[in-house]
Amino acid sequence: MPLSTLSLSVKIPLRVALLVVVTTGAVTLTLLAREYGELRRNLAAGTASLGQLLATTLIQPLTHDDLWRAFEIVRAPLARGVADAGMAPAFITVLGPDRRVYVSTDPVRHPYGARAEPLFPAEVLGGNGRAQGFAGAEFVETADDQLLTAAPVIADGVVLGTLVLGYSRAQFLPRYFDLLRRAGLGALAVLAVLVPLSWLYARRTAAPLVRFADEMDDFSRDHAHAPHAPAALGDEFARLAQAYRRMVSAIGEKERLEREVVAADRLASIGRLAAGVAHEINNPLGGMLNALNTYKRHGKGDPIALRTASLLERGLLQIKDTVSALLVEAKAANHPVTREDIEDAKTLALADERSRGIRLDWRNDLDRAIPLPSTLVRQILLNLLLNAEHAAAQGGSVGCRVQRVNGSLRIRVHNDGDSIPDARLPFLFEPFAAEEGEARGLGLWVTYQIVQQLNGSIDVRSVPGNTEFDVCLPIPQPS
Repeated sequence: MPLSTLSLSVKIPLRVALLVVVTTGAVTLTLLAREYGELRRNLAAGTASLGQLLATTLIQPLTHDDLWRAFEIVRAPLARGVADAGMAPAFITVLGPDRRVYVSTDPVRHPYGARAEPLFPAEVLGGNGRAQGFAGAEFVETADDQLLTAAPVIADGVVLGTLVLGYSRAQFLPRYFDLLRRAGLGALAVLAVLVPLSWLYARRTAAPLVRFADEMDDFSRDHAHAPHAPAALGDEFARLAQAYRRMVSAIGEKERLEREVVAADRLASIGRLAAGVAHEINNPLGGMLNALNTYKRHGKGDPIALRTASLLERGLLQIKDTVSALLVEAKAANHPVTREDIEDAKTLALADERSRGIRLDWRNDLDRAIPLPSTLVRQILLNLLLNAEHAAAQGGSVGCRVQRVNGSLRIRVHNDGDSIPDARLPFLFEPFAAEEGEARGLGLWVTYQIVQQLNGSIDVRSVPGNTEFDVCLPIPQPS
């Protein structure tokens, strides 16, 4: 997986760990260079002291040609080591005045009597063939990783020989390894502290961004909600989130307006269609009502015919009221709604409740007339009861309660049928919103239009086993 695709909660600890490792490596290299210089200085000081001591001690054996005594003297430092430098020479060789090997701690490499030129570089013995003094000893590095220095052994101004000291670079390695070990332990200690802290910091920093990114992905698929701003207010991430929320709100408002425009256009189309239908219905209705009225006033039929004409008149008037309710244009004054009007709606809407075995929980708490148009209130109640009866299962239950609450008429109708899918709820009160196999889908639209005309509200709550419509109609106050 590419590093660029990792979460910030992973990237930040990795980058902190990498920074610690790089910093530790740079510091370690600096310390190694410094340690090497320090070792060279310490070695030079120790070598000068050792060389002067040996040169002084070797005067007598070289003067008396005491080979074994000279060998014992040059072997002693290798057993004892150089205390202040912590390093002993790899070998010590003494050359005679003729520049041949007189004695050496490594006779295999420097056999007795061998000439010095093939064994040592000319820089060690000095440009004039004579070794320089040990004061401020300078080392010559050879191809086989050795450091060599030399100084003459002088007695009363006479050069008795040359003392050569050699050190191996491998002797520096333990010091280097110790330095690396201490640097590694220090880096591990720093990592043990910084990585958990950086991980916690990364989680606090990345958590709101991860949540924000997830919500942006959700929003790109569904515009139902806007992402929340990160918890750290005031920083760049929060400003980004707030700007995004403003953009999301603007998009949501634009979509809401578009839905309202589409719904308004649809309602306008339905209104124009309904107006044409109403014109075609109301004209013959008016003619039939006039004819019946003329017959009742001037006809001299038998009593049964007059009663039949009265029934026809009431039926035609009910059709006229229904058409007016459908058009939401019922402006004609009618009597206030009474308890009997509510009971009539019950009788009309739930006529076949017994045939389906539906249980009815009915509560009509009205005790006096309410100044609301009875035709419209009955239409609301009829539509809701018919829908509840249709939605209730065989042998299910339908409940209705009508009451006066705080200056409003409250109508609550519920059933125990299947719940309304969430996807349909926003479009429930639009015309022809019913699914295939259901009614024409105008009942709830008409109900909603009447409620709006009466300055009321209608709410829907639907969960499995219970769907409830709650209508609240404000009761007009006498002026």
